[in-house]
Amino acid sequence: MSTRSTVFRRALSLPQAKIGLTLTAVVVLLAVLGPWLGPWLTGHDTTGFAGKPFQSDGVAGTDGLGRDVFTRFLAGGATLLLYAVLATAIGVVLGTALGMLAGYTGGRLDSVIMRGNDVLLSFPQLVFALLAIAMLGPQGWLLVLVIGITHAPRVARVARQATVAVKDSDYIRAAQLYAMPRRRILLREVLPNITGPLMVELGLRLTYSIGYVASLSFLGLGIQPPSADWGLMINENRIALVVEPWGVLLPVLAIAVLTVGTNLVTDSLASAAAGREKEVTA
Repeated sequence: MSTRSTVFRRALSLPQAKIGLTLTAVVVLLAVLGPWLGPWLTGHDTTGFAGKPFQSDGVAGTDGLGRDVFTRFLAGGATLLLYAVLATAIGVVLGTALGMLAGYTGGRLDSVIMRGNDVLLSFPQLVFALLAIAMLGPQGWLLVLVIGITHAPRVARVARQATVAVKDSDYIRAAQLYAMPRRRILLREVLPNITGPLMVELGLRLTYSIGYVASLSFLGLGIQPPSADWGLMINENRIALVVEPWGVLLPVLAIAVLTVGTNLVTDSLASAAAGREKEVTA
C-alpha cells in the first residue's frame, strides 16, 4: 500500500475527519447548488427588488437595496470557493515544484530559491494583495494570482524540508543508478513520498484562501457589486446588523463552518502523516 493511501486511510478513520468532511461537504453543496436553488425557493434573483430595504420579508429579509438576502446568500458562496480553490492550487503547485527542486538539487539553486522565498515571506500576505489590487484594480484573475503567489513560499519551505528528508533514501539512490531523469525521479519517487505534509499544507492554504478572498471582498477590493458574495454581503449589511442581522449572520456562519471543517480535515491529515513517520522511523 502506498504512503499516500495509508495517510488518507488513517485520516479518514479519525472522528474529527468525518466531522470535518461533513461540515465541508454541507457548505460546498450549498455553494454549488445555491445559485440554482435560490430563485426556485424564494422566487427572486440576486439583483431583483424583493421589498423595502432591511425588512423582515421572506426567509431572511432584504438588504439595503431591497434584494432578497437568502437568495444572495445561496448564490454567494460559489465564486468565493472557486477563487479560493484556484488560488490554493496555484500556490501548492508552484510551491511544491520550487521546494522539491531546491531540496533535491541543493547547492546554489537551493540558496537562490529559498532566499527568494524569504523576500516574499517578508511581505504580509494581505498587504501584498492590497498593494497589487490597488495598483491594477479589483479583478478576479488578479485576486487568484496574488493569493496563489503569496502561498507559494510557505508551501515551498514545507516541500523542501520533506524532499531533503527523503532524497537520500534507497529508492532514490536506485533510481539514480538507473540514470532516471531528474524530472521523473521528482514526480515518481519523491512526490508520492512527501504527499502527507503537502496534503496538510493544502488544507491550511485552502483555509487561508477562503479568509483572504472574503476579507478582500469585505474591504471592497475583491468580488465587486452587484455580484452576490459572502464577504461582500457582510460589508453591505453590517450597517443594519441590529435591525436585520441575517444578511451578516448567514455568510459569517457559512465561512466559519467551512473554516472549521477544513481545519478538522487538515488536523486529521497532520495526525495521520505524523503516525506514518513514526512507523517508518521505528
